[in-house]
Amino acid sequence: MSFLGSIFSLLTLGTLMAGLILGGIFHVYGKDLPSHEVLAQYTPKTLSRIYDGEGQILDEFAAERRLFTPAEEIPDLVKHAFISAEDKNFYTHAGYDARGIGAALFEAVASRGETLRGASTITQQVMKNELLDGSRRVERKVKEIILATRVEQAMSKDRILEIYLTEIDLGVRSFGVTAAALSYFNKPLAQLTPAEAAFLAVHPKAPYSYHPVKNREDAIDRRNFILREMYQNGYLTREEYDEALADPLRTVQNGDFPSYQSERPDRDYFTAEIRRRVTQQFGMSEEQFSSAGFSIRATVDPDLQVEAENALQRALESFDRSVGEWRGTGKSIPVEALESEAAWRAALGNTVVPRDIALENPWHVAVVLAVDENQLQIGIEGMAESDAEPWIVPRNDIEWMRGNFFDNFAPGDVVHVRRMTQDTDGAFIRWTLRQVPEVTGGFMAMDVNTGRVLAMQGGFSFQSSNFNRATQAQRQPGSAFKPFVYAAALDSGYSPATIVVDAPIEINTPQGIWRPKNASNQFYGPTPLRTGIEQSRNLMTIRLAQEVGIGVVADYAEKFGVYDDMNRVLAASLGSDETTLFKMVAAYSMFANGGERVEPTLVDRVQDRNGETIYRHDQRTCEDCSALVLAAGQAPRISSNRERVMNEITAYQLTSMLQGVVQRGTARSAVNLPVPIAGKTGTTNDAKDVWFVGFSSNIAAGCFIGYDTPRSLGRGASGGGICGPVFNQFMSEAIKQYGGGPFEAPEECQFIKIDRLSGARLPDSASGANVIAECFRPGEEPIFGITFDGGFAMGGDLELFDEVSAQTRQITTSTGQSTTVGPRATFGSLSSGGLY
Repeated sequence: MSFLGSIFSLLTLGTLMAGLILGGIFHVYGKDLPSHEVLAQYTPKTLSRIYDGEGQILDEFAAERRLFTPAEEIPDLVKHAFISAEDKNFYTHAGYDARGIGAALFEAVASRGETLRGASTITQQVMKNELLDGSRRVERKVKEIILATRVEQAMSKDRILEIYLTEIDLGVRSFGVTAAALSYFNKPLAQLTPAEAAFLAVHPKAPYSYHPVKNREDAIDRRNFILREMYQNGYLTREEYDEALADPLRTVQNGDFPSYQSERPDRDYFTAEIRRRVTQQFGMSEEQFSSAGFSIRATVDPDLQVEAENALQRALESFDRSVGEWRGTGKSIPVEALESEAAWRAALGNTVVPRDIALENPWHVAVVLAVDENQLQIGIEGMAESDAEPWIVPRNDIEWMRGNFFDNFAPGDVVHVRRMTQDTDGAFIRWTLRQVPEVTGGFMAMDVNTGRVLAMQGGFSFQSSNFNRATQAQRQPGSAFKPFVYAAALDSGYSPATIVVDAPIEINTPQGIWRPKNASNQFYGPTPLRTGIEQSRNLMTIRLAQEVGIGVVADYAEKFGVYDDMNRVLAASLGSDETTLFKMVAAYSMFANGGERVEPTLVDRVQDRNGETIYRHDQRTCEDCSALVLAAGQAPRISSNRERVMNEITAYQLTSMLQGVVQRGTARSAVNLPVPIAGKTGTTNDAKDVWFVGFSSNIAAGCFIGYDTPRSLGRGASGGGICGPVFNQFMSEAIKQYGGGPFEAPEECQFIKIDRLSGARLPDSASGANVIAECFRPGEEPIFGITFDGGFAMGGDLELFDEVSAQTRQITTSTGQSTTVGPRATFGSLSSGGLY
């Protein structure tokens, strides 16, 4: 008994001592641990998504490709797979598994340290990943256990599992089960089979060691082990288990399912601009944006975006081919790689060139295999030799190029090609060479009432250059700026019938005498404002700016948002200061909507990771939306508190004058649409930039084209000739969807008939091609006999252009009476004007 007592005493003392030592260890290591309460505010780095108006995903931005799914929305099948793989006692232990720790220690001792396996529970793994480092030390393991115990007391099991299943790296650069299900199977969690759920659970131990192609056998063995655990734990029936074992492991990586990413549109100028603007608005970095978990509803109309892209690309390519210079991609692959198809395909796949162009037909990347006398032999990326179309480009396809055929090409050159097909039935004609144009530009369209940007294209191809020329390129608008000069004049008491002298001007500047001129190099004498803007008269515009005051003009330009701080010099009245297409289209929208401020936006709404709306563009209030009953035929009233930036009559007068630009002015040969359109061409000095900005009653759109490093586009280049067709093509489709109607005249308008060429007042009964019913303010009538010249001398050493002798004309009114009007001003060579 004495012996047994001694043994008992020793065991008791030993146990007590071990407890004291263990308690001391836990006390020492538990003092400076990070607070487990951090997990209560857990916000995972989740990707931000951009959606269109129909809820379709347009783009994703991710620092770590992770999608958050709350525990209650994660299927039990997925939870059971991970619990069976990682911690089958998860729902019963207190944060650590004593039996598992003991077994791991015994195995380590028995193998003399050669076999070391973890015994961490899911809770411990969360502690390691979120609160501790990943070192393999006893100290870290002790801290894990301490924190796991604390967290188990403070948080529910489902919350812990939610964090684990969101954070865990599951290979193929996907974090969390939701993102991994899309990456491996292109499926949401709810559609996973037991075999697929078990395959996801394969990866926590070694995320990149069980690739479904490179490590296929190991992956299947590990998956089958997890399936067996799920069956033994009662999570699968025998029938489900046998069926899952027979699954051959079909994945995206094996080519069994289409890639989730392949079903998403390529990143484009619109979504990239949304990221840029949202990060600025919320004061965050791009990395923070990519981790914020935002859901962003874009204003883009996907069909119109495609149309905008095609319209601009077509104009740029057409101009580029008219230049006749072949540049290609500037890339080549080693000639020795051409000896093997596998080699040239591999080299071609590693060549960085744009792959996002689909003008007319998708553009393919190809390599020149041989240059024959009358054709190029090519190899085409993504195409098989068994395809029916021969891989050749005939010599007659490149007749538009200058230079010798053999000087332009060499084996190994990387080029773009596309199928040329019949317009009628799409039948293949031949492969045709294409190149990304050197000339570039931008296009944008927006709703004139809401400011919603419907389409935006910032260049020929986002992958060739992600610089957005619609929002970031600072360019001279040239004559496209003139409407703001005329708006200032109209608001200052002038009318569309006011006469301004079109005559030579000399201005002393620090750089010497400036002698601006019209694009036609002619002068037209006294001319109504309407004709001045329709024919884009530079000299009239300068004189008008001088009469009104360049400071007043600058104030208008700044009020409309065209410039932040416009230079107070007369050259600026011809658009010599720089601005963006984005600002110009927004400003023209205010002409179209009757003079009310409209703020352009690419985003309707931004929601945070919890679905809370943190930004909404439309700030209008619905007066009757809370009413339970509305009278028959009565719609809810929407009240707007938009600021008025322009007199309503002025807006209509200017819009009417800009309609004249399209009907008979500098854009008459370029724009032909079934609804009323107003707009203005712009061509800068030496035609370095060409513009057209216009609008219907619903949509404003604008285009500019020029080289990134400004240089002349050549003689004859004009906004009407180059940009007008882009606007026309786009609006032809936009009108089909959004319609358009007459521009609504304010009730206060007093209409008086005027001869548009002379500014003379006509009887109310007058009719004819030159008769315009001009809108005047109440009580205002045109004053005849007054001519404004801006205070400049008429230029005694320069003769006026005497295009027609000063003759009067007789016109017949609708009543059969005759009346005399002033001399008719003809227009010489029509042009969109410019700086000089």
